[in-house]
Amino acid sequence: MLRTRWLGRVPYREALALQHALFDHGREQHLLLLEHPHVFTYGPRAELDKNLKCDPAAVGADFVEVKRGGDITYHGPGQLVGYPILNLDNRIGASQHVCVIEQILIDTLARIGLPNAGRLPDYPGVWLDVDSDRPRKIAAIGVRLANGRTMHGFALNVNTDLTFMREHIVPCGIGDRPVTSIREEGIDIDLRTVVDLIVERAAESWGPVERQDVAWIHRPEDLSSFSRGEGPGEPVRLLRRLDAAGVNEAVALTDRKPDWLRPKVQLGEEVLRVKSTLRSLDLVTVCEEAGCPNLSECWKDGTATFMVLGERCTRACGFCLVDTRKPLAPALDEPDRVASAVAAMGLEHAVLTMVARDDLDDGGFAHVAKCVEAIRVRVPGARVETLVSDAKGEKSSLDILFAARPDVFNHNIETVARLQRAVRPSAGYARSLGVLARAKAAGLVTKSGLVLGMGETPEEVDGCLADLASVGVSIVTIGQYLRPTTNHLPVSRWIHPDEFARWKQVGESLGIAHVESSPLTRSSYHARQSAEEAVPVSIGVRR
Repeated sequence: MLRTRWLGRVPYREALALQHALFDHGREQHLLLLEHPHVFTYGPRAELDKNLKCDPAAVGADFVEVKRGGDITYHGPGQLVGYPILNLDNRIGASQHVCVIEQILIDTLARIGLPNAGRLPDYPGVWLDVDSDRPRKIAAIGVRLANGRTMHGFALNVNTDLTFMREHIVPCGIGDRPVTSIREEGIDIDLRTVVDLIVERAAESWGPVERQDVAWIHRPEDLSSFSRGEGPGEPVRLLRRLDAAGVNEAVALTDRKPDWLRPKVQLGEEVLRVKSTLRSLDLVTVCEEAGCPNLSECWKDGTATFMVLGERCTRACGFCLVDTRKPLAPALDEPDRVASAVAAMGLEHAVLTMVARDDLDDGGFAHVAKCVEAIRVRVPGARVETLVSDAKGEKSSLDILFAARPDVFNHNIETVARLQRAVRPSAGYARSLGVLARAKAAGLVTKSGLVLGMGETPEEVDGCLADLASVGVSIVTIGQYLRPTTNHLPVSRWIHPDEFARWKQVGESLGIAHVESSPLTRSSYHARQSAEEAVPVSIGVRR
């Protein structure tokens, strides 16, 4: 099975982290297809003094060293980048793998009206008019093969701004051969059509395809710092994006919930004791803010999930009840108050979550790290789980929390690739996988979660679980979406408990150590038990 993903426009470093995770931890076949924002990449043997003709930052481009063959090259909007991450017999060799990729591109170009594509001896990649006195390069290729696994791949110029290759670098160190694009050759074709053709041809070479795409309409503001709404009374947001994703069925507001979605609320002595402790320390819990149906069960068990950095989020996800007004400054004494609550409640496993704080330079990650450290000082034996935002993909922010070594690093992917733009417009599927990949690479136990019932198909959930397993996620939570207000996205269907039980089996068969899956499961539900079952030896070990 070739798990093919169209990921949209993804910063190079995020895609590289995802590649490394699939390369290191996964054993399945993958083909990642995407665009990058402007970036120059170079291999270890690149001759930058000769082939780099600009300051990358001055032309708005990132600059990244990678472990692959080849000299300096460029990626940017309008260029289709493909990363086949495959199992390959080392005896076949990287050169044969390159030939297969070249042939896929040559055949694709022939189908769109460029039958003159071919190979130029001694020059990897795909060229046009190779037998003429003016061969032109239309696709670059650079791969890595190690331990029977491949990564990196190809970059095909569809409607690329060729200025970056003609004026700012010597592409691949080849100064006497021009570059071109499909558009420059007189063919006006959209990227999606090219992707479809590439996938068809890849299936012939690498096996049957299981494909998922993120939204094809790219809007830079979708990953903006602020996307919050205007508050109570606002009409339902993002419905046009749901419609564009093919979701047009919804449970009527008047429909009665099934019996399995009716939690039993019991406000006994233990629950009131937890509430009293939290109020005395002026702490906020996601249990209350997000309207969690398991509040009484968890509080009766003496556990709660602390929401730090305030109760106002800088994002406006279509399914979430958390306040989206402009946030206040972080409370400097909050780490001490959280640690006091953990001590007072006698917690063995403390869960910290956060609102997204895109207004802060580090996304609030230093504050979360301080909370982890304060708990460790006050309650040395307690395990700490952090459920955090994506930090806008910023490595420097993530590294701050990685250094604090939470026992479980939790970041929710929330939904399948197709629905990301409608469900959480300020996040991204590839970004979330990249965040989890970076946490795994840092040696942390990783966890993620899905909320179902917003229009996804069972096959898409299966594929998402495969993606999470392939980047090394150890724990996954899966639960039913419950519409918090009429201003939020509608419920597309009620999912039967038997389906949730099946996804537990699917996830664990894919290599995820523990899947907590039921209609009322939420991110922190049975957090202690899940962690202990998934990683009984490594959990709680300070690294």
